[in-house]
Amino acid sequence: MKSQIKVTSIESFILSDKLEESFYFSQWEYAERRICIVKVTSSTGHVGWGEGYGPAGIVRAGIEHLTPYVIDQNPLETETIWSTLYRRTLDFARRGVLVSAISAIDVALWDLKGKILEQPVHLLLGGKKRDTIVPYATGMYFNNSNLCETLAKEAKHYADSGFKAMKMKVGLDIAQDIEHVKLVREAIGPKIKLMIDANHAYNLREAIQLAKAVEPYDISWFEEPISPEYYEQYAALRSKTTIPIAGGECEYLSFGFQTLLQSKSVDIVQPDICAAGGLTEAKRIAVLASVYGVEIVPHTWGTGIAIAAATHFIANLDIMPGRLKTPNCYIELDRTENGLRDELTTSDMPVKNGEIRVSDAPGLGFELHEEVLQKYELKAV
Repeated sequence: MKSQIKVTSIESFILSDKLEESFYFSQWEYAERRICIVKVTSSTGHVGWGEGYGPAGIVRAGIEHLTPYVIDQNPLETETIWSTLYRRTLDFARRGVLVSAISAIDVALWDLKGKILEQPVHLLLGGKKRDTIVPYATGMYFNNSNLCETLAKEAKHYADSGFKAMKMKVGLDIAQDIEHVKLVREAIGPKIKLMIDANHAYNLREAIQLAKAVEPYDISWFEEPISPEYYEQYAALRSKTTIPIAGGECEYLSFGFQTLLQSKSVDIVQPDICAAGGLTEAKRIAVLASVYGVEIVPHTWGTGIAIAAATHFIANLDIMPGRLKTPNCYIELDRTENGLRDELTTSDMPVKNGEIRVSDAPGLGFELHEEVLQKYELKAV
């Protein structure tokens, strides 16, 4: 009987992919992709997979800390387990990497629950409200080549590949940013949506200056223009530009997003499902965003596990506003070098004609290749 199902084991793995060519953004250089993923097995023999966004070793330590509170629990009771993990960490980890550990376990439990019940996660979340989602290509990071040439060439490649939207990095300095945005817009033409992401590189004065300068290039949103700590400054920036302001990848739990929304900081909220509390809490964050009438586009950065979780979550989002022609929903699709993303999983959700068709396969709808896991696993010394 389903009521007798139990979680029998939780295993975590740190995967690492050394990049052939480093790239960087406004804060740091990337020379390696490293992620912690988790495997949850039930007494039925079914397996669910999740991942945590953040420093992989610390996420793994968090998973190991939380494991005793999940073993022998019924994996179908995702909210009950989530509540236990939240209460077990509330006194010392209301924000940050332990929430990422909860998120990893929670995503795996939803994948597991879908497989046990032989249903897609979007159905278990409440139903699929759209069959297709529009991916936007995240790329145009910085490297040591001629950036003016390489950024425009990369943007043109995404456009030629069928992407209807893309996001580029800014945050080197204002003059360079303006020139890069101008060249990218010229390369892709007027019909493709273009977003910019500063990864909180600027202060308020600088962010206003950059926003006003790039308004003529039809920017769909300006992401993380300033530090996520400065809610009032986000609100001030919104009043100074016509460009929608986006943020939230550094927020945790519905409580953090309530602060973000109450302060009228953003036009678009961007919870990372693998950091902000998993699918269980992302559902609550979505309801909260709908109460404030604010659009939600999750931040997604990692393997196919994170992409699949975001896809099912977005498929379930309420249609807001309702109208005869349903507005598009967007999903972030990282295009930087990443063997973990490209090889670890396969699914029936490829990008075709600039869209992703949502899978109806059980769970999160992907197959994980354990031989690839072994290839990239960072073994303990």
